[in-house]
Amino acid sequence: MLQDEARPRDDGGRQVGRGRRTKLSGRRPVRLLPALLIAGGLVVGAVTPAGYTAAPFFCAAPLIAASLSSLRSTAVTSLAAVLGEIWAVTYRGAVEDYQESVAESVMIFVVALLALGLNRCVQRSDAQLASVRDISEAAQRAVLPMPPERLAGLGVAARYVGARADARIGGDLYAVQDTPHGVRLIVGDVRGKGLEAVEAAVIVIGAFREAAEQETTLEAVAGRLERALQREGGRRAGLDQFEGFTTAVLAEIPANGQSVLRVLNRGHPPPLLLTLDGGVRELVPVAPALPLGMGEVASWPDRSDETFFPAGALLLFFTDGVTEARDLLGRFYQPASRLRGRRFPGPDALLDTLVEDVARHTGGAPADDMALLAVQRPMSA
Repeated sequence: MLQDEARPRDDGGRQVGRGRRTKLSGRRPVRLLPALLIAGGLVVGAVTPAGYTAAPFFCAAPLIAASLSSLRSTAVTSLAAVLGEIWAVTYRGAVEDYQESVAESVMIFVVALLALGLNRCVQRSDAQLASVRDISEAAQRAVLPMPPERLAGLGVAARYVGARADARIGGDLYAVQDTPHGVRLIVGDVRGKGLEAVEAAVIVIGAFREAAEQETTLEAVAGRLERALQREGGRRAGLDQFEGFTTAVLAEIPANGQSVLRVLNRGHPPPLLLTLDGGVRELVPVAPALPLGMGEVASWPDRSDETFFPAGALLLFFTDGVTEARDLLGRFYQPASRLRGRRFPGPDALLDTLVEDVARHTGGAPADDMALLAVQRPMSA
């Protein structure tokens, strides 16, 4: 059984990933490499005969420092490399190789200047990347705000895990809110990538938040989402231009305190129900349905399924970035079998374990984005 651990969070309440901490801690020993190279150059200059040169060590040190350190550290490393070469040449006293020694010293001086220029470029690129990350994080908070930890007595947790460190948000989406009809939520995945997918996700979430408050049934909410996508697709002269369709699962937990869960699935991976005894059940829809936005292909009456939602149980919703995650042998991740038999104190612990387990399964970042949402009914319910 995987152990859950407390992990730090950023200002938006999201957890700082283990991979980021590993990357940062892994770079610290590398930063010592320029100093080790200069020390190695001094040793080579001291113990080898005049026919050998320590120039490769002194050339490599400032170039490596340029990509890893600040401008000040790069300048110190460059100065040390130049002085180290001059000391090595003077220590040997190779008068017969005077011209070659001067050429080596000039070469290292030029490399040192080049390293300073490269460091400026690296620092400027890092600043631009940090700005892009800040903008993408702000967009993520705007499109997918973190839900409160408690909502109408339910425990709630959500995660968005990008396939790449710089890809903060795509077409995966989630939303949860308390309504006069109970707590309603949606987890979905817009076909495609890029800004068009993000824009489609905004349309779906906006339509859901309005419909969830006004419509009395999940079927009516799904109808509103369908019409919103069709309306937006028509405005943009074609569904294909608007990414085509969105798989989604809608759920409702009534406000009357009954242990009932209603789920309406439109072509999305079925959610999981995790009980206190470690049991896991897939909430497969009785009647499969096409994703949202495909009303022109076929039409049918939506139908939600009811199931028992016991006190203390956890509901897990996710996008296909979880089920399509593969290991080195090409085997898909199976969340039901991987989570069966495990017990979790709350939705945060469940999502932490799932994210770490998927990363362990794939050997790194997933191939696709993952949107995760977990809800727990309190024991007193």
